[in-house]
Amino acid sequence: MEDTILKTALLTATGLTGLLCGASLDQSIKQLPARHIIGVQAFSAYAKAADLKNGVIWYAVLGISAALASIITAIFAWHGHIQASLALPIYLAAGFAVCHTICTTQAAPTYHSQKKISDEESLTKLFNKFEKIQTFRSAFIVLNLGCYIWVLFLLL
Repeated sequence: MEDTILKTALLTATGLTGLLCGASLDQSIKQLPARHIIGVQAFSAYAKAADLKNGVIWYAVLGISAALASIITAIFAWHGHIQASLALPIYLAAGFAVCHTICTTQAAPTYHSQKKISDEESLTKLFNKFEKIQTFRSAFIVLNLGCYIWVLFLLL
């Protein structure tokens, strides 16, 4: 029974982390660089209409669910006394999920602060700051997903 619960938790954490990783990379690779082409004011208008409207609920639910699933999976792994070769990447994944969440506590308020800004210079500074935080955040979620792929590879 414990084996089934752990595998279910692992698959849930992998799926949610994969979705979050995709959303994070979409932001970093596609969306943020677009501001250099369309301008920061147009990008801010898009962000306010998308990310800061419907996106708020989507990112919050996805981010919290993925982090909780990673932590719960690590707890199940610890409780089940699984072999070290499987435990290590599961514990690392949980650690990376926590690091991603810590970055989000900085990224979200930074991104939301654009609601009060309209001048180009201030928006440029804000998006440059957000991009730095987002880079670390994306790295942590990629590492998180990489750990789950590592575990799934070991289970094959």
